[in-house]
Amino acid sequence: MSTFFLHDDMAVLKKCKSRSISAENPTGEKGKGAMSESGVCSPCAEGLGIGGKGKGWKLSPCIFIEPGETSVICDIAGPGTIKSMWFTGCLGRDFIFRIYWDGYEYPSVETPLADFFGCGWYDPENKIPMEFAPLNSAVIAVCPSYGLNSYFTMPFARHCKMTIENRSDRRATLYYQINYELGDITPDSAYFHAHWKRTNPVPVSEEYILLDGVRGRGHYVGTMLNIGLNGPNLWFGEGEIKFYIDGDTEYPTICGTGTEDYFGGAWGWDIGGRYTKYSTLYLGVHFIHEPKGGEDIQPRFSMYRWHLRDPVIFDNDLRVTIHNLGWRRNGKRYLPRSDDYSSVAYWYQTLPASPFEPLPGRDEMEII
Repeated sequence: MSTFFLHDDMAVLKKCKSRSISAENPTGEKGKGAMSESGVCSPCAEGLGIGGKGKGWKLSPCIFIEPGETSVICDIAGPGTIKSMWFTGCLGRDFIFRIYWDGYEYPSVETPLADFFGCGWYDPENKIPMEFAPLNSAVIAVCPSYGLNSYFTMPFARHCKMTIENRSDRRATLYYQINYELGDITPDSAYFHAHWKRTNPVPVSEEYILLDGVRGRGHYVGTMLNIGLNGPNLWFGEGEIKFYIDGDTEYPTICGTGTEDYFGGAWGWDIGGRYTKYSTLYLGVHFIHEPKGGEDIQPRFSMYRWHLRDPVIFDNDLRVTIHNLGWRRNGKRYLPRSDDYSSVAYWYQTLPASPFEPLPGRDEMEII
């Protein structure tokens, strides 16, 4: 895990080859970048390049994905390692990002693209648009304006395929760059996984399930959590996160002390009587939406925690839950709440992994 944050291999010569996939080099082949002869930006490059037709001068920086279509944006033979990814466009929960490792028919990553990068409340169709929220962390960065960046290391032995599904009723535009290395991986390399879930509302007095059904050996490395308050705007963050490891049933091996504590804060993120945003290397609350009145009445929060220095290690199985719990008005009794919870869990494990439960339909995923 050290290369996530120490860069202790920066000066070491590697026996691998650098490659990159984009709309202008969709196969990532050596010496095949900037070869598009036409594209959406052709009029912008008029007069440039050989013959004045713009070849080599940014003719095709994006792709279009039609309604109902699934586009393959990455198809690489291994061994290799995904080193970084950048996307923009295809924002909102209608655009599903999937990664398949080593030829398996079911994905190891399945999540709305925006949610993977911490933009769980962004919805271009919403009449109450959410304000832009930068995220500045060790492995995920969201930069103005909705530049989505990942630095998760993702090794694979035989094959990597990435797709974007367009569930919307409109043509979508996607810009992307996927940077990777071709070369041997270590025998004990685990495979990156990420899975989106949503429960709205969380049933009263039940725990929200962040992750379940994981089988194999691996380590949990991150949580992205979105909470939208339903009902009274009272404090919601008393919920303890629980990690049930290797056969734990009724009681977990690891239990937190409260929601804001798990995400690195304390005392309700309260500075001067107001919630306070923050974004750090390993954890943060990068998005807080407080109602402005009228039809805009629902407070919303997005937060992240990366277990890079403190991965949660499991040998056989893992289950992760968190309470939906706050205080009653008098501050002396807990209030089991019934809020809108959605999340992305991130972990590494051996293959084969258990297939995910199918994603819900558009109506069930819609931000409301």
